[in-house]
Formats: sequence, structure tokens, C-alpha cells
Amino acid sequence: MLIDAESYQRILGDELRKLRRKRGWTRKELNQHLQSEISLQTLATYELGTRHCSVVRLVELCVAMDELPQDLLAKVHRRVFVDEPGRVRIDLRLVIKDDQEELLPLRRWADDRLKRSSDNGSTEVHLDFAALERMAELCGIPTVDLVGRLRRLNPS
Repeated sequence: MLIDAESYQRILGDELRKLRRKRGWTRKELNQHLQSEISLQTLATYELGTRHCSVVRLVELCVAMDELPQDLLAKVHRRVFVDEPGRVRIDLRLVIKDDQEELLPLRRWADDRLKRSSDNGSTEVHLDFAALERMAELCGIPTVDLVGRLRRLNPS
């Protein structure tokens, strides 16, 4: 299994930001709960995923926000590596580029979804079995066929 470090770092930052916002804190307020001094710019780059966060710093951030580091990493892992049965991770850009005639409804959906989510930068989505069934129905193909086609589009 290959690890896309850039994607992993971006998702980790997103989860850190969600955690801080869930507590209702600004970065400045989070900084006041930390054991060591961290600039607000450094906190921002962690949340954007543009700066690598050491393990010790990650634990410090988690402790300050009353989150177990392993729980935060589990959330990141689930977003990066979909290892749950019945779920498929797809890159919307790859779906849009595909030219299989049967997948036209899926391409239209992916294009719309990508346009609506362009502000958060994520091009990947995870589809559960119910969503896959609906998509297969729209495309007029069996669900198992759709899943196979999507996995071929998005090799991991």
C-alpha cells in the first residue's frame, strides 16, 4: 500500500482544524492551552497540511484538545485508506475524465460535486453501498459492475 504523504498531511490538518473548531476555539485560544510555544502561523500550516507535524507536537495538540492521538490518527487513516467493506474511494477528477458511455450520469454528478466542493480542495469522496446502488441504477448497470469500474478508475 502506497502512502501519499501530501494527501495524508492535508487530511491530518483538516482533522486538527475540525477538532479545534468542535471545541469552539480560535487558533489563538488553542495556543493558550498548549504546553509549548507555537506561532499561530505554525498552527495554521499544520491545519492546512503544508507543514509536517512531529509526533510529539501532534500528541501535544491532541492533549490540549482532549482527544486521544490514536483516535485522531484513526480518523485520518479511514479518510486516506478506505478499508471498510462496502465502501469505495473515488477521485472525482478521474471519474470526470473517464469516457465510458454508461457512466455519463456519474460523470455529471462528479463534475457538480467537484464544483460545489472546490473551496475545500478535496477531490476524493467515499461512497457507501447505498450510494453505489443508486449510482448503478442511474447508470443502468449492476452495482457490482459499477464498483469494478470505479476501482479500475481509482487504483490504490
